[in-house]
Amino acid sequence: MEQLPSNSPWYPFVSVDPDRLGGEPVFRGSRVPVATLFEYLKGGHDLATFLDHFEGVTREQAEGVLGLAAGRTMIDLRAA
Repeated sequence: MEQLPSNSPWYPFVSVDPDRLGGEPVFRGSRVPVATLFEYLKGGHDLATFLDHFEGVTREQAEGVLGLAAGRTMIDLRAA
């Protein structure tokens, strides 16, 4: 059962379901953990490479997650 509220800004891009990968956040409609995107980028790969390797993830989803994560980071930095 989906745990992410439908009014969450993450909802169009991410699913959190305890019955799917133990509740790890995944890209909606896939079994690809969101963390994998950040691991790829941290490892020096570009977004195009990630999307080539994980065809179940759309560019819109990946860019949406990156945009929300960047926004959250700025909020946290301003509050520090």
